[in-house]
Amino acid sequence: MPFERALRAVYSLGMAAAQPLLRRKLRRRGQAEPGYLEAVEERFGRYAGPADDAAARPVWIHAVSLGETRAVGVLVAALRARLPGMRLLLTHGTATGRAEGRKLLLPGDAQAWLPWDTPGAVSRFLAQFRPAVGLLMETEVWPNLVAGCRAAGVPLALVNARLSDKSQREAERLALLSRPAFAGLSAVWAQTEDDARRLRGLGAPVAGVFGNLKFDLAPDPALLEAGRRWRRAVGRPVLMLASSREGEEAQWLDAVKGLPPSVQWMVVPRHPQRFDEVAGLLSAGGLCVSRRSGWTTTGPDDAPPVADVWLGDSLGEMALYYGLADAALLGGSFADTGGQNLIEAAACGCPVVMGPSTFNFAEAAVLAEAGGAALRVAGMAEAARTAVALVTDPGRSGRARDAALAFAAAHRGAAARSADAVRALLAVGSA
Repeated sequence: MPFERALRAVYSLGMAAAQPLLRRKLRRRGQAEPGYLEAVEERFGRYAGPADDAAARPVWIHAVSLGETRAVGVLVAALRARLPGMRLLLTHGTATGRAEGRKLLLPGDAQAWLPWDTPGAVSRFLAQFRPAVGLLMETEVWPNLVAGCRAAGVPLALVNARLSDKSQREAERLALLSRPAFAGLSAVWAQTEDDARRLRGLGAPVAGVFGNLKFDLAPDPALLEAGRRWRRAVGRPVLMLASSREGEEAQWLDAVKGLPPSVQWMVVPRHPQRFDEVAGLLSAGGLCVSRRSGWTTTGPDDAPPVADVWLGDSLGEMALYYGLADAALLGGSFADTGGQNLIEAAACGCPVVMGPSTFNFAEAAVLAEAGGAALRVAGMAEAARTAVALVTDPGRSGRARDAALAFAAAHRGAAARSADAVRALLAVGSA
């Protein structure tokens, strides 16, 4: 419709005008995470090398951040099994996602930043890489990206798709932009029936409900076993505040005051740029802090250093932390941010205590609670008390660990279903 095209033109002007702000933000983030300063011009559709002229056009997958990129790994493996010789193009939005994505690349594959959503940047991106198909992970639907792919004849699907009630309300407020974007996708494969219903409400062509790819992720066995060895060596239960968000560490400090020192606490912030900030907060709270980055434990029976609280300030070691913990408080669920990934904890046999905000994993949270893999509480103070009671009761703690593993195992298979659907979409596109 003419009015919708005019509105997208206004949106495009706004995105173009915001580019200097994006550059400033990247410079600022790059001071703490140098990865943000890598290949900055790719963000604007400008590339150092020549355009891709290979006969085999790549399968393009966009995984914005670290969690999505890890989940993409199981999908990439399933796709390579079904599409021999597949070339992969990975795009990202965060430095941690890009660093993790490098592990998935084979010779002939490529990696880039997702272009800023202006018509010019999108057009240059598509001309540079010539993808055979595009797969957007979970929520990353952008108006100009969708329109550009349709104009270029590139099928674009939303994989592992989720949409919370909150996100649906926000999209409805911008319906003249969001509805054409969702409707312009070639296919949407949702995580849950509730996600599918909300996505259909925005006009998305939902073609299946496949479950959550994150259930197919297997924790690193070496890291998991190392964590379990350390837990046995500690001699008392270990509790973790896992993937904590801003404000939650202060809540935790207040919550643990006055609790008996019967457990070892560990705090693992969600974002690496906050490691120093959280270390300072914990120290200012009167706690002796031992940072994972300073541990020198090497022997199989060694334990981490004695301290009031351990700070997990490393990347790529969540399996170690979950193996080390008897239970975890679910970060993001005590701030209004929708909760972090409880599926990863369950796969490691670590039950969780979660607060009221779990809309990012709404169905998984309900199923985990129903299966005994998770406990729901009203706030951080109750969470700390509940977790201590759980892990200091050996029988109850063991049953919760078993329930967590059973919950994770019962919901696998999304990677195979998604890969089959991608293969079918490619076949339609080439017909």
